[in-house]
Amino acid sequence: MTEPVTHLAPRDQLTIAMAQIDPWVGDIQGNADRIIKAATEARDTHGAALVVFTELALTGYPPEDLLFRPGLHRRVEEALTRIRTSVRGIVLLLGLPERVGQTQYNACVALVDGVEVFRYHKQHLPNYAVFDEKRYFARGKNPGVLTLFGHRFGVSICEDLWVPGTAAALRAAGAEIILNLNASPYHTDKAERRVEAIRAAQREADGLAVVYVNQVGGQDELVFDGGSFALDTDGEMAVTAPEFETALVPVEVDFSKPQVIQHGHQADRTVGLENIYRALTLGVRDYVQKNGFRGGVLGLSGGIDSALTAALAVDALGAENVTTILMPSRFTSQMSVDDARTQAERMGVACHTVSIEPPFNAFLDVLDPLFAGTPKGVTEENIQARSRGVILMALSNKTGSMLLTTGNKSENAVGYATLYGDMAGGFAPLKDVYKCLVYDLARWRNEQAAIIPTRVIEREPSAELAEGQKDSDSLPPYPELDEILKRYIELDQTPREIAGAGFEPAVVNRIATLVDRNEYKRRQAAPGVRITQRAFGRDRRVPITSGYSEHFSG
Repeated sequence: MTEPVTHLAPRDQLTIAMAQIDPWVGDIQGNADRIIKAATEARDTHGAALVVFTELALTGYPPEDLLFRPGLHRRVEEALTRIRTSVRGIVLLLGLPERVGQTQYNACVALVDGVEVFRYHKQHLPNYAVFDEKRYFARGKNPGVLTLFGHRFGVSICEDLWVPGTAAALRAAGAEIILNLNASPYHTDKAERRVEAIRAAQREADGLAVVYVNQVGGQDELVFDGGSFALDTDGEMAVTAPEFETALVPVEVDFSKPQVIQHGHQADRTVGLENIYRALTLGVRDYVQKNGFRGGVLGLSGGIDSALTAALAVDALGAENVTTILMPSRFTSQMSVDDARTQAERMGVACHTVSIEPPFNAFLDVLDPLFAGTPKGVTEENIQARSRGVILMALSNKTGSMLLTTGNKSENAVGYATLYGDMAGGFAPLKDVYKCLVYDLARWRNEQAAIIPTRVIEREPSAELAEGQKDSDSLPPYPELDEILKRYIELDQTPREIAGAGFEPAVVNRIATLVDRNEYKRRQAAPGVRITQRAFGRDRRVPITSGYSEHFSG
């Protein structure tokens, strides 16, 4: 590392720009372009002296096993060289992976007029929930303190500030303000938890002001909600960036004043159902667009799940980029047909009607010799779902649109879905959304504009795969089912503990059995947006083949 010759004269007043970008994992040259553009805008539009980017901004987060590819690290060095030679007149602090021999670090660097003046390695590596950083990175050892403009900036990366001791160590090392680079994924109520954690770190550091910069965008199952902020020395929100969108937000700093960070831009914050809906929309948009699909296609059945999925697709991709297919059978009610067509018309999306009777009958004819002497049942129901899956996948292949599956978390948990049927597809917007929340989100969306027919929300749910079929024939009422599932999946309560909370033991045991037995289905399911602290996928890794059970009698 070479000491630069710069014009960074000491001064008390300066502008720090929070660069809340949406990096694309693996698109290193594209991410470098985003960094150069944001740094230039921060300098020219906001007069910023320093621009702070997000954790692993150059590779996107999380790069996972791409970090084991030697070619990735060559590209990182090439892109870093291009950034150094492209930007002058502003200091850049950005995250990137660093490889030293066979050891890798989650690092950040500071660049001043083409010269690297600082490098820091993340000290606390999360290895829980969706995080797996100890698989890839070694732990840094020393506090990061960067001297600029005659002042000392404490530098940390994401988890560092969540761990007691980090902020105090920065204060002890002479830091006058803390800069924190983040790639903190979304789940409900996460924004509040972040602020609480950073305030706790701030108190530990005797009230040092904090600039917290978070990534935004969708990456596979994860959604990063942005919401970057700056806390003044009293722990109050001095500056906030918007949620679920890219932003470049200035933070005015004056080291001569007790409140080092001056109060400025305050973006609106969303809560509750709107917050969840925006996360789902962003997850769908980025998954479809970053993977190069032209739009989305889905089956619109007249039921609540497909109704909400269609609304999300239109809000994420635009009506002109969404195609729906109504696929009635002998068991489909006229009400379902009418409601599906009404919603498609209200949303302005294309809706094609393709009866599944011909393929369903063809399959029954082909299989008749093999099924002779057996009663009709679930097998014949699943053939209908698989007929629909073939039609939907065919349209996806032909048009280059992503097939969005419509199943929700409650149904996926207990296996109330058909493998290679309604589970077929590339992305599952409602994968982590319980059934009761599906209804709540549909009602909220209708409050913005009544696009979902009211009786879709009010009618009793049915898969319509058999005469007079209702979900309640196979499952407990959804409010009861969802509460049992939350306790079993997210809180890790045993069936005995759940029954002790007032639920019928036989029902609890049955639901727990269904959850355990259907892991093989979920392992083959499409990825979907994560909104809870325990989603199926990266969050929950249990064996398919297992003799373990917590079921009880009595």
